[in-house]
Amino acid sequence: MTSQPLELPANRPAERFYRGGARISAFRGEASSAPREPEDWIGSTTTVNGERELGLTRLPDGRLLRDLVEADPVSWLGEEHVRRWRADTRLLVKLLDAGQRLPVHAHPHDDFAASHLGRPHGKAEAWYILQGGTVHVGLQRDVEAADLADLVERQDVDALLGLLHAVDVVPGDVVWVPPGELHAIGEGVLLLELQQPEDLSILLEWEGFAIDGPTLGHLGLGFEVALAAVNRSARSQVEVRALSTAAPASGSVFPSDADRYFRLERTPVDGEVELRAGFAIIVVSEGSVSAGDQTWQAGTTVLVPHDAGALRTQGRGELLVARPPTP
Repeated sequence: MTSQPLELPANRPAERFYRGGARISAFRGEASSAPREPEDWIGSTTTVNGERELGLTRLPDGRLLRDLVEADPVSWLGEEHVRRWRADTRLLVKLLDAGQRLPVHAHPHDDFAASHLGRPHGKAEAWYILQGGTVHVGLQRDVEAADLADLVERQDVDALLGLLHAVDVVPGDVVWVPPGELHAIGEGVLLLELQQPEDLSILLEWEGFAIDGPTLGHLGLGFEVALAAVNRSARSQVEVRALSTAAPASGSVFPSDADRYFRLERTPVDGEVELRAGFAIIVVSEGSVSAGDQTWQAGTTVLVPHDAGALRTQGRGELLVARPPTP
């Protein structure tokens, strides 16, 4: 166990079903990536669905973060967290580069994941936009179950995408995607994603993607069952504006409804700033920031164990600090 922050190398699962990755490489200041490495799983104790180790974070010494947290959860997560959730970090953080528009899809909520899949979490998620574009989230009108199933079976992509609100986003915007909400990320968007630690997606479209949608798009449940996890109720323009907002210049950035799942704090640094103690994953979004004898440039990702205590940082830049929910 280390009691110091750890700078993390990229953790890019290969051959994902959609294109992307160059924007992550540029953000991190690394060489260009393979064409289907659109995600960087940061501080991950979660595997790609169906895999034994793919997706898990290895520390610089080669050990799996998952194994270390399980062996000493209090040092990593703190007593209060462990008292409520044991060794479950309750958090998965990703950089995501949409090299092509992602398919219309949704993720199950906790009750559905537990009852149908035997999983401890569903998948709520929220995004902090690093490079803008268009995202699609929430239905413009109510949709009957039979009508939605028909669109999926016929793969009427234009109609599926046309059901959703199109939202233009710019750097510094945040988007909250509750479980069950239909959504798609537009081509060219680079974002930081916080989510529950699962890899569970219900795909409503798959044409043009490197995936066997009819076999894999329903989580092994069949589409009749899987689509029951999708919210088919319309979102008003007011509701969509509440889901997609400009982040405040500092402090907590996601809507309060996300707090039960995860938290993201935007922390500008101009001089000296102290980060409170607790398990965290830090992404340096701008500038150059130091903590102790470590200096982190823009694009750096850092894992902070609970036992590191409060961190005194200094420099000029901005930190995005991802944390689990408050116990």
